[in-house]
Amino acid sequence: MKYAIALDVGGTSMKAALVGTDGTVLHRSERPTRRERGPEAVVGSILDFAADLGEEGLGRYGVPAASAGVVVPGVVDAGGGTAVYAANLGWRDVPLRALLAARLSPSDGSRLPVALGHDVHAGGLAESRIGAGGGVDRSLFLALGTGIAGAIGIDGRTEVGAHGAAGEIGHIVVRPDGPRCGCGRDGCLETVASASAVSRAWAAACGDPEADAADCARAVESGDARALAVWQQAVDALADGLVTAVTLLDPRVVIIGGGLAKAGDTLLAPLRSAVLRRITFQRTPHIVPAALGDIAGCLGAALLAWDLLATEVPN
Repeated sequence: MKYAIALDVGGTSMKAALVGTDGTVLHRSERPTRRERGPEAVVGSILDFAADLGEEGLGRYGVPAASAGVVVPGVVDAGGGTAVYAANLGWRDVPLRALLAARLSPSDGSRLPVALGHDVHAGGLAESRIGAGGGVDRSLFLALGTGIAGAIGIDGRTEVGAHGAAGEIGHIVVRPDGPRCGCGRDGCLETVASASAVSRAWAAACGDPEADAADCARAVESGDARALAVWQQAVDALADGLVTAVTLLDPRVVIIGGGLAKAGDTLLAPLRSAVLRRITFQRTPHIVPAALGDIAGCLGAALLAWDLLATEVPN
């Protein structure tokens, strides 16, 4: 039995799995990230979690893992094996690949291959290769959550860019007079069309500070005029950003994931219409919901691990 250790590190929780060569999830687990303890403690928790997964696999199958993959948010130098920066985890320049390899490698002196990647890029890789993308040659994955990030799928791989930052569609400016973004500019897409942006707008519109994007979606479905206005503002902004991306990238399919995508056709139907109204010479891509759910990041981490093993790239 050959299996890979896969770990998807988020700001709130860490999802992990043992994954077979055919993509079968053999075991799943989850732990809180507990970022309030500080970056060093988070790194320690990642190493402990990965080691526990290795012990789980060894106990189940009698052989150590063949490889491992870990994906993290923020800026990632996948080639160098470094988690460069993550605002929500508070770390800078963490040599995560080397740390994991040292922790997970067997005592016989051999070295376990470890792949490091970006969480959204990994989710996009999984969706484009084995999920909603259905193996198409060109795809664009959008994760609509606290922020908005994207992953560009090309022939079964993810284009990360020259500096690991490709796909940051959330920082396309769509409303120049809009809210200030955490990146320092005004009116970025994620300030008006992310799940957190919809939550803020709906809480203000309905007068309930605890209301969130899911509540807004339900109010839209019930025909609430205030919710419809908030929702349409977000959809229009998302369509503006998406048409810009379509113009530049010409994807065959656009895959919508993240928390806001849980609204299903309440989001996708008006989004398809809004994109179609804005298209001129461009070819309209298929806009589909993500298929893999919250396991996409782990599956992407496993794909990176298997790809690394297949190409025998040394750590």
